Amino acid sequence: MVNVTRFNPFDDSIDELLRGFFVRPVAFEGTPQAAQAIRIDVREDENAYTVHAEIPGVKKDEIHVNIDNEQVAISAETRNEREVKDGERMLRAERHYGKVYRAFALGQAVDQEKAIARYADGVLELTLPKKAAASSKRLTIN
Repeated sequence: MVNVTRFNPFDDSIDELLRGFFVRPVAFEGTPQAAQAIRIDVREDENAYTVHAEIPGVKKDEIHVNIDNEQVAISAETRNEREVKDGERMLRAERHYGKVYRAFALGQAVDQEKAIARYADGVLELTLPKKAAASSKRLTIN
């Protein structure tokens, strides 16, 4: 006796076949993935947040930090400054050129007036003081 089964295009067999194929992002040679993101460390104490962001190879004039309450956005742009002299040829170019951007939210609003930014050795350090929480006032009902 012959067992006949009907083809179901919505069967999970194709999903099982491709499972794990898209788990790791594909990296093409010449486009390092680590260069495309700003890596950050965020610390908190009772008065302020301290952010360390790795942005190597960028001039401090090319870094922009925007603060909006508890939202912080860091952007930078690296420029292509390749000089190929006569008789030379580029054998390998792995350095990333272009714009990088990172935005994140903190747990409390930041006092923008007292915020401090320092940039040295490819690391941006932000000291972001917390805003004093507004004390609540209880209203008496007349």
